[in-house]
Amino acid sequence: MNSFTFTPATKEQAKARIALTGPTGSGKTYSALVIGTGIGDRIALIDTEHGSASKYADEFAFDTLPLATFEPPALVEALAVAAHEGYDVVIVDSLTHFWSGSGGMLEQVDNAAKRVAGGNTFAGWREARPLERAMIDALLAYPGHLIATMRTKTEYVVEADERGRKVPRKVGLKPEQREGIEYEFDIVGDLDHENTLVISKSRAKPLAGLVVRKPDAAFAEAVLDWLNAGKPTPSASDYLMTATAPHTTYEELRGLYEEVRRHNLLAAAVLDPDGGSTTLGELIVRRGTEAKKEAGKQTEQTGRTERTERTERTERKGEAA
Repeated sequence: MNSFTFTPATKEQAKARIALTGPTGSGKTYSALVIGTGIGDRIALIDTEHGSASKYADEFAFDTLPLATFEPPALVEALAVAAHEGYDVVIVDSLTHFWSGSGGMLEQVDNAAKRVAGGNTFAGWREARPLERAMIDALLAYPGHLIATMRTKTEYVVEADERGRKVPRKVGLKPEQREGIEYEFDIVGDLDHENTLVISKSRAKPLAGLVVRKPDAAFAEAVLDWLNAGKPTPSASDYLMTATAPHTTYEELRGLYEEVRRHNLLAAAVLDPDGGSTTLGELIVRRGTEAKKEAGKQTEQTGRTERTERTERTERKGEAA
């Protein structure tokens, strides 16, 4: 007998998973703050751009976490802290640094290749790839909205302007990230040097193919309308509260693990009760192990108590005789 069961599909409410790509100067950070402000109240920005986002602090209210090195586990831990603090929106500005910056994936691969494979790049990727997968999974499982910016390589093309003159124009190419990264997001928008946003990929049908000159609050509202359409569903933070609640039984935690797995939230980055970074799945497993041991102790204690009571009853009967 197989263990597969098909169930009817339902449209559930969702959290934003947005990628904004573009060349330097295309307005990625500003657009991310515009959209983030429109879809949430408390915003956390993970800043890899030497504090450049703070230049917009007079226009937007947000908290910032500057990073100088970009090891993938550092981003996972930052997401765990943001989730613990209850931020509605996290902006990663930019995700590119976790690919090609100091400590990023390319450096991780080089180091792994030198360490375990004598410079063999393929072996280096095999060693380092789980770090990237854990980082991407943590991004997608964040309990609030997630906006990531990504730089694109740039080149200049010569085009005719409105007067027919040939002028150079700066355009962006593919994101400086691994091939296919855009498939991880629900909405991908490409910005050009004139701050025009073109939605190149969207699971939100009303937004597909949209061209927006300088994204504004109206665009953010359209995104939020799509996100809120559907059946409410628990977030990783909701599941975390259940997992860490006192007296949760082993059977309840087993059921919780399966529900979290169905919602693809096992890799959500969370803080454990001691303040350490872990994943929701690992925490549930650990709590389940503790609950099982506790249940075993209680069963053993109950057994000892029952044996003691039987012995005492037998002794009393003997004395009465």
